Amino acid sequence: MTEVRVVLLPGIVLPAPLAYEALVTALGPQVEVIAKELEVYREDTPPAEYSLDTEVAGVLREADAHGWGRFHLVGYSAGASVSLACAARSPDRVLSLGLLEPSWAGRWDWSPAHEQLWSTYDELARSSPEQFMPAFMRLQVRPGVELPPPPPGQPPPWMRQRPGGIRSILQAFQTYSLEPGHLTGFDRPDYFALGGLSNPDQFEEIAQRLGAVLPDFTLEVFAERHHFDPPHRTEPGRLAESLHRVWARGEQLAASG
Repeated sequence: MTEVRVVLLPGIVLPAPLAYEALVTALGPQVEVIAKELEVYREDTPPAEYSLDTEVAGVLREADAHGWGRFHLVGYSAGASVSLACAARSPDRVLSLGLLEPSWAGRWDWSPAHEQLWSTYDELARSSPEQFMPAFMRLQVRPGVELPPPPPGQPPPWMRQRPGGIRSILQAFQTYSLEPGHLTGFDRPDYFALGGLSNPDQFEEIAQRLGAVLPDFTLEVFAERHHFDPPHRTEPGRLAESLHRVWARGEQLAASG
């Protein structure tokens, strides 16, 4: 396979190098990777007037710094939502999208269950940090799914940024303008990895809505995975094979004009 250039965007908890270590190894030496941290964590506190456009600008700035005109974009959770915004704002730069359960996908006619879920997120954002993280995680999986315990010992220094960053991202989701029509013109390959144990009112509905408007959409279900046990960490080999197929199609489309 020809060498490809890929930007990997993490979710709102693990830093990018930790989140994607296993996947980067599985992708192999033919893939040139930028594992980019989210802009919301660039400083100790979220940037003033933060929005998803802040993240899109950061992705393009990083690609420019590496001399990349076009690239493949893979994101998980909030990073996948940023990927959608990037494809909508700068479709000429993105060769393909790899969406690993985007936590938000714009303004749609959502189901009552999905709307209720986001009302709960809004209420949760006003809770204490001690209450926030466990409840935030529980909402994103099916009832009865056992969540991984917190790692032993003291939390790492970067964890101090997470409650404030998560609140900023949730607020940005509520105010950002991303309509279905912004995505219908993105005709590059789109791949969506869905965990079978994730909350279907959030992630399965997002997959269904995106699949209805993105012209070249592939859905792959990882039946035993959930949002906090994602395939890029637990099934990196299988995910890498799927991404390579998507990237090959994206490269062929780019070569054909």
